[in-house]
Amino acid sequence: MSREDVERAAAWSPERDRVGRAGLLGAAVVVAVETLWLALDLPAKALVSDLGTVSVAGWAGLACVGAARRQPASLRRFWLLIAAMMALASTGRALWMVHRLLGEDLPHTLPVGLIFAASLLVGTAAILCAITAPRTGVGRARALLDGVIVGLALIPIGWVLTFRIATLGDLDEPLRTAGLLYPMFDLMQLTILVAVIAAGRPVWRALTLLAVSLSVRTVADAIYVSWVAAGTYQLGTMLDVLWPVSYLLIGAAARLPPPRHLDRAEETGEWPLPPRWRVALPYLPVGGAIVATLLAREPDGHTPLPVFLTMMALLAALALRQGLAANENLRLVGRLRQLAYVDQLTGLPNRLAFTRRLRAALRGARPVAVLLLDLDGFKQVNDRFGHSTGDTLLTGLSRRMRRAVADDGLIARIGGDEFAVLVTGDRPAAPERLAERLLAALHPSAGEEVVGVHPSASIGIAEYGPQHISYEDLLRDADIAMYAAKAAGKSAYRRCTPGLRESAVGRAELIADLRRAVDEGQLHLEFQPIVDLATGAVRSAEALVRWRHPQLGMLSPARFLPLAEETGLILPIDRWVIHEACRAAATWQGRVPSATVAVNIAASHLRRPDLIATVTEATAGAGLAPRALTLELTESALIEGSDAVLDRLSQLRELGIRIAIDDFGTGYSSLSYLHRIPATELKIDRSFVARIVEDTRAYATVEMVTRLAGAFDLAVVAEGVETDRQHDAVSAIGCVQGQGYRYGRPAALGELRTVLAERCPPGVTGVAESDLTLT
Repeated sequence: MSREDVERAAAWSPERDRVGRAGLLGAAVVVAVETLWLALDLPAKALVSDLGTVSVAGWAGLACVGAARRQPASLRRFWLLIAAMMALASTGRALWMVHRLLGEDLPHTLPVGLIFAASLLVGTAAILCAITAPRTGVGRARALLDGVIVGLALIPIGWVLTFRIATLGDLDEPLRTAGLLYPMFDLMQLTILVAVIAAGRPVWRALTLLAVSLSVRTVADAIYVSWVAAGTYQLGTMLDVLWPVSYLLIGAAARLPPPRHLDRAEETGEWPLPPRWRVALPYLPVGGAIVATLLAREPDGHTPLPVFLTMMALLAALALRQGLAANENLRLVGRLRQLAYVDQLTGLPNRLAFTRRLRAALRGARPVAVLLLDLDGFKQVNDRFGHSTGDTLLTGLSRRMRRAVADDGLIARIGGDEFAVLVTGDRPAAPERLAERLLAALHPSAGEEVVGVHPSASIGIAEYGPQHISYEDLLRDADIAMYAAKAAGKSAYRRCTPGLRESAVGRAELIADLRRAVDEGQLHLEFQPIVDLATGAVRSAEALVRWRHPQLGMLSPARFLPLAEETGLILPIDRWVIHEACRAAATWQGRVPSATVAVNIAASHLRRPDLIATVTEATAGAGLAPRALTLELTESALIEGSDAVLDRLSQLRELGIRIAIDDFGTGYSSLSYLHRIPATELKIDRSFVARIVEDTRAYATVEMVTRLAGAFDLAVVAEGVETDRQHDAVSAIGCVQGQGYRYGRPAALGELRTVLAERCPPGVTGVAESDLTLT
């Protein structure tokens, strides 16, 4: 809202509102008195009718002036024009009354006719200035032509129904005959108003009242014309009440509040489509005009001159209206083409336009190359500063890249933060040189450095060759090279090579095979024992997933688990491992009731609320006590976890599930998170155990972690123990449990059962269950 609007709102007072209500009430009383006077057929009916109409019209004009002063500035012109229309109507009726008092029966004089015509023109201008009116000159002209078409179409109809009779009467005076055209002008104005109201916007109640007022006036003028044509009109009849009623409605409309949404500058969407009946509205009376023209033909076959001239004018208006429609269609086609082929944010060609140009270039004989560019870390910009700032940055970067490419190629935006460059022909600049220019163009400016935005990009280059069948193959190779550039450290470019292509294709095939691995039973578990360092008894085992690929044979977790985490396939794999591990542990509980099983959980699974349901379902289904299951989680997964993740871990601990921090010491180790995470044990990473004999710092690290775990009442497992010297070292430090090749390699379930039977004499099973760990 502007400052002027605020001042207008502040100027409103209850006193002014009471004055406005009193004026409306007074005008209604005038109309009621006039109606009663005419109904009772009291003396001086014509004078009372004229005075009532003049006074109500004058009050309506003042009410509109008050609305212009009270309502927002965007409505000021509208209400001032309506006020001028009322002033002209009041003046015209007053002049009419004066001439009639001077002795003229129906004073259709030139001044009266000009004043009433001016009021119609001013009222039409007011309608075209309404808040819901078309915003363009073409739109306003279209609405005006709609009204002209309807008005002209009604002349032949009126000729057949009324004017033919009028020509038989005493209507030789041109001004008297012109007065019979008032209904046509009323309908023209009403058509324009309906077009404005039905433009697809929410209806403003003031315009609705104006439409009702204009409808009442149209009915009054039509009855007046028919009675004058028939010679039956008399002054001071109930018909005269309709004109002050129409003015009373206009004054009431001025009392209504403005529409809620006035600021057109904030409207970013397209002008809404009008309803179908609105489109057909100006053409509906044309059919009636054609029939009326045929009926109006005289016995000698000639068409009356007024009807003929009207039909010629109607054809001209229709032609002009169709011309505007054709121009609008061309504009819409251009707009649709822009929407289809141009990115609306950056103004660059979009994916569709780039694909069309690329396919056309491949049909030629000249060499073709594609550069695929992906902005590095752009998601962090949106997350930190918001999407509005991200869009602003993206627009600025696109301008830089357009300047960097210049005429050496076609740059397009093909995704959120992805761009592509098409290089064809003799190549004034090699693709590699163009990639260097693009990377240089993305260096942050001084202002961006202050804000903390440092955009960079990874660029993949692919050149069309015999190995490509279609443009999709070329884009795929550019995408492969782009990801290779990201893997190389970002802010770099790479050209697609046969080795990169083969590696990417193999990776995609492996992902596709992995999707079927769980359902087709290609996964299986191996178990690595964890022993009590003092007695050598096996207390637990870690479940390790293996993939027996139909063609590639046995694959290690390092080969497929990273792919599973990238693609989200780690979730069904984790669920399968949890269920299978619980079932396996249930089979050895009879021999070693205190033994437990441990399962590694991915960070993405830890963030899912259904983890608790998965764990409880697995333990209950296998008949395994919850305390016999340990979930192993990495430090990074735990530290990056939200409060909801910590609550989830606490719920698991309340159920009896044990929590182990895996690979401790390699992540973002922090004493603070040990206070928050409900862990039960730490697993010292194998990298420290491997150097514990010859590296005093590694020895000190293991010793420090062991003491730290004791302070937090956490069990300690030393991973990667492979030699006797390493075993002696971790035992001397005080580690209670150990895991590694020194005690056993990962093996199938049957072999683990044998190990459990051999290493767990009857005396061992009496060890407290709180000291048992299966990892």
